[in-house]
Amino acid sequence: MIMYETIKAAISVKQAAEHYGLKASRNGMACCPFHDDRHPSLKLNEDYFFCFGCGAKGDVIDLVARLFDLSGYEAAQKLAADFGISTEPGQAMRASCKPKRPHIRQFREDEMLCFHVLTDYLHLLEDWKVQYAPKTPDDGWDDRFVEACQMHCHIEYMADVLTVGDLEERVALVDELMKNGKITFLKEYTARKKKEGAHRGEEPENA
Repeated sequence: MIMYETIKAAISVKQAAEHYGLKASRNGMACCPFHDDRHPSLKLNEDYFFCFGCGAKGDVIDLVARLFDLSGYEAAQKLAADFGISTEPGQAMRASCKPKRPHIRQFREDEMLCFHVLTDYLHLLEDWKVQYAPKTPDDGWDDRFVEACQMHCHIEYMADVLTVGDLEERVALVDELMKNGKITFLKEYTARKKKEGAHRGEEPENA
Protein backbone atom coordinates (compact mmCIF):
# COMPACT_ATOMS: atom_id res chain seq x y z
CA MET A 1 0.00 0.00 0.00
CA ILE A 2 1.06 3.59 -0.66
CA MET A 3 0.49 4.45 3.00
CA TYR A 4 2.97 1.81 4.10
CA GLU A 5 5.64 3.07 1.73
CA THR A 6 5.00 6.64 2.84
CA ILE A 7 5.42 5.70 6.50
CA LYS A 8 8.60 3.71 5.88
CA ALA A 9 10.10 6.50 3.78
CA ALA A 10 9.40 9.12 6.45
CA ILE A 11 10.28 7.33 9.70
CA SER A 12 13.39 5.29 10.37
CA VAL A 13 13.33 2.23 12.60
CA LYS A 14 15.68 3.92 15.05
CA GLN A 15 13.49 7.03 15.20
CA ALA A 16 10.41 4.99 16.00
CA ALA A 17 12.19 2.79 18.54
CA GLU A 18 13.51 5.78 20.46
CA HIS A 19 10.14 7.56 20.25
CA TYR A 20 8.49 4.57 21.90
CA GLY A 21 11.01 4.29 24.71
CA LEU A 22 13.77 1.99 23.50
CA LYS A 23 17.17 3.36 24.48
CA ALA A 24 19.73 2.83 21.75
CA SER A 25 23.48 3.24 22.02
CA ARG A 26 25.48 5.43 19.66
CA ASN A 27 25.90 2.36 17.44
CA GLY A 28 22.19 1.57 17.33
CA MET A 29 22.18 -1.33 19.80
CA ALA A 30 19.35 -1.72 22.31
CA CYS A 31 17.96 -4.33 24.68
CA CYS A 32 15.40 -6.34 22.76
CA PRO A 33 11.83 -5.91 24.12
CA PHE A 34 10.73 -9.20 22.57
CA HIS A 35 12.70 -11.49 24.90
CA ASP A 36 14.49 -11.34 28.26
CA ASP A 37 17.51 -9.42 27.03
CA ARG A 38 20.14 -8.47 29.61
CA HIS A 39 22.74 -7.33 27.11
CA PRO A 40 21.81 -5.21 24.07
CA SER A 41 21.23 -7.58 21.15
CA LEU A 42 18.76 -5.58 19.04
CA LYS A 43 20.35 -3.72 16.12
CA LEU A 44 18.39 -0.67 15.00
CA ASN A 45 19.19 0.65 11.54
CA GLU A 46 17.41 3.11 9.30
CA ASP A 47 15.36 0.57 7.35
CA TYR A 48 15.24 -2.56 9.50
CA PHE A 49 15.75 -4.04 12.96
CA PHE A 50 17.29 -7.39 13.77
CA CYS A 51 17.76 -9.16 17.10
CA PHE A 52 20.84 -11.33 17.39
CA GLY A 53 19.24 -13.05 20.38
CA CYS A 54 15.70 -14.06 19.41
CA GLY A 55 15.83 -13.41 15.66
CA ALA A 56 13.07 -10.79 15.60
CA LYS A 57 13.34 -8.66 12.48
CA GLY A 58 11.42 -6.38 10.19
CA ASP A 59 10.80 -2.79 9.16
CA VAL A 60 9.45 0.14 11.16
CA ILE A 61 5.83 -1.03 10.82
CA ASP A 62 6.73 -4.55 11.96
CA LEU A 63 8.52 -3.06 14.99
CA VAL A 64 5.53 -1.02 16.12
CA ALA A 65 3.12 -3.89 15.42
CA ARG A 66 5.15 -6.16 17.70
CA LEU A 67 5.66 -3.51 20.38
CA PHE A 68 1.94 -2.77 20.75
CA ASP A 69 0.44 -6.07 19.54
CA LEU A 70 -1.17 -4.43 16.51
CA SER A 71 -1.88 -5.47 12.96
CA GLY A 72 0.33 -4.00 10.26
CA TYR A 73 -2.43 -1.57 9.26
CA GLU A 74 -3.00 -0.47 12.86
CA ALA A 75 0.74 0.01 13.37
CA ALA A 76 0.97 2.18 10.26
CA GLN A 77 -1.97 4.27 11.45
CA LYS A 78 -0.36 4.71 14.87
CA LEU A 79 2.93 5.82 13.32
CA ALA A 80 1.11 8.28 11.09
CA ALA A 81 -0.77 9.75 14.03
CA ASP A 82 2.21 9.89 16.39
CA PHE A 83 4.55 11.45 13.82
CA GLY A 84 2.00 13.77 12.23
CA ILE A 85 1.95 12.15 8.81
CA SER A 86 -1.13 12.58 6.64
CA THR A 87 -2.50 9.38 5.15
CA GLU A 88 -5.33 11.09 3.26
CA PRO A 89 -5.44 10.23 -0.48
CA GLY A 90 -3.90 12.91 -2.66
CA GLN A 91 -1.94 14.52 0.19
CA ALA A 92 1.67 13.80 -0.62
CA MET A 93 4.26 14.19 2.06
CA ARG A 94 7.90 14.96 1.76
CA ALA A 95 9.66 11.71 2.53
CA SER A 96 13.10 12.06 3.97
CA CYS A 97 15.89 10.52 1.93
CA LYS A 98 17.36 7.89 4.21
CA PRO A 99 20.71 6.31 3.64
CA LYS A 100 20.46 2.61 2.97
CA ARG A 101 21.86 0.55 5.81
CA PRO A 102 23.29 -2.91 5.37
CA HIS A 103 21.30 -5.97 6.26
CA ILE A 104 22.64 -8.28 8.97
CA ARG A 105 24.17 -10.42 6.23
CA GLN A 106 26.20 -7.40 5.13
CA PHE A 107 27.41 -6.89 8.70
CA ARG A 108 28.56 -10.51 8.86
CA GLU A 109 30.44 -10.09 5.57
CA ASP A 110 32.05 -6.85 6.77
CA GLU A 111 33.00 -8.46 10.08
CA MET A 112 34.64 -11.40 8.31
CA LEU A 113 36.54 -9.07 5.98
CA CYS A 114 37.82 -7.03 8.93
CA PHE A 115 38.91 -10.16 10.79
CA HIS A 116 40.81 -11.58 7.81
CA VAL A 117 42.55 -8.28 7.06
CA LEU A 118 43.51 -7.72 10.71
CA THR A 119 44.91 -11.22 11.17
CA ASP A 120 46.78 -11.01 7.85
CA TYR A 121 48.42 -7.77 8.94
CA LEU A 122 49.07 -9.21 12.41
CA HIS A 123 50.98 -12.15 10.93
CA LEU A 124 53.04 -9.73 8.87
CA LEU A 125 53.89 -7.73 11.97
CA GLU A 126 54.86 -10.88 13.85
CA ASP A 127 57.23 -11.81 11.02
CA TRP A 128 58.74 -8.32 10.97
CA LYS A 129 59.20 -8.31 14.75
CA VAL A 130 61.42 -11.38 14.49
CA GLN A 131 63.08 -10.92 11.12
CA TYR A 132 64.05 -7.26 11.48
CA ALA A 133 64.90 -7.16 15.17
CA PRO A 134 68.35 -5.62 15.84
CA LYS A 135 70.99 -8.32 16.14
CA THR A 136 73.22 -6.24 18.42
CA PRO A 137 72.66 -3.15 20.61
CA ASP A 138 74.62 -1.10 18.08
CA ASP A 139 72.42 -2.01 15.12
CA GLY A 140 70.01 0.59 13.79
CA TRP A 141 66.28 -0.11 14.01
CA ASP A 142 64.59 -1.14 10.78
CA ASP A 143 61.37 0.76 10.05
CA ARG A 144 59.44 -2.52 9.81
CA PHE A 145 60.63 -3.59 13.25
CA VAL A 146 59.53 -0.23 14.66
CA GLU A 147 56.13 -0.53 13.00
CA ALA A 148 55.72 -4.06 14.37
CA CYS A 149 56.53 -2.89 17.91
CA GLN A 150 54.15 0.04 17.66
CA MET A 151 51.20 -1.69 15.99
CA HIS A 152 51.25 -5.31 17.17
CA CYS A 153 49.34 -4.89 20.44
CA HIS A 154 46.70 -2.62 18.91
CA ILE A 155 46.02 -4.93 15.95
CA GLU A 156 46.00 -7.98 18.22
CA TYR A 157 43.47 -6.26 20.49
CA MET A 158 41.12 -5.53 17.56
CA ALA A 159 41.39 -9.10 16.29
CA ASP A 160 40.54 -10.33 19.80
CA VAL A 161 37.45 -8.09 19.92
CA LEU A 162 36.15 -9.65 16.70
CA THR A 163 36.89 -13.12 18.11
CA VAL A 164 35.59 -12.93 21.68
CA GLY A 165 34.07 -9.47 22.10
CA ASP A 166 30.39 -8.94 22.80
CA LEU A 167 28.07 -7.94 19.99
CA GLU A 168 28.08 -4.21 20.70
CA GLU A 169 31.89 -4.08 20.74
CA ARG A 170 32.10 -5.96 17.44
CA VAL A 171 29.50 -3.78 15.74
CA ALA A 172 31.29 -0.61 16.90
CA LEU A 173 34.68 -1.87 15.73
CA VAL A 174 33.42 -3.02 12.32
CA ASP A 175 31.66 0.32 11.80
CA GLU A 176 34.89 2.15 12.62
CA LEU A 177 37.07 -0.02 10.39
CA MET A 178 34.69 0.21 7.44
CA LYS A 179 34.46 3.98 7.77
CA ASN A 180 36.29 5.97 5.09
CA GLY A 181 37.82 2.83 3.60
CA LYS A 182 40.15 2.13 6.55
CA ILE A 183 40.00 -1.64 6.20
CA THR A 184 40.45 -1.42 2.42
CA PHE A 185 43.56 0.69 2.91
CA LEU A 186 44.98 -1.80 5.44
CA LYS A 187 44.23 -4.71 3.11
CA GLU A 188 46.04 -3.04 0.20
CA TYR A 189 48.91 -1.93 2.42
CA THR A 190 49.48 -5.47 3.74
CA ALA A 191 49.34 -6.95 0.25
CA ARG A 192 51.83 -4.37 -1.02
CA LYS A 193 54.29 -5.02 1.81
CA LYS A 194 54.07 -8.77 1.28
CA LYS A 195 54.72 -8.30 -2.41
CA GLU A 196 57.73 -6.08 -1.70
CA GLY A 197 59.10 -8.70 0.67
CA ALA A 198 58.65 -11.43 -1.91
CA HIS A 199 60.52 -9.37 -4.51
CA ARG A 200 63.43 -9.09 -2.08
CA GLY A 201 63.45 -12.84 -1.58
CA GLU A 202 62.27 -12.55 2.03
CA GLU A 203 59.18 -14.73 1.76
CA PRO A 204 60.97 -18.10 2.22
CA GLU A 205 62.42 -16.87 5.52
CA ASN A 206 58.93 -16.04 6.80
CA ALA A 207 57.44 -19.36 5.80
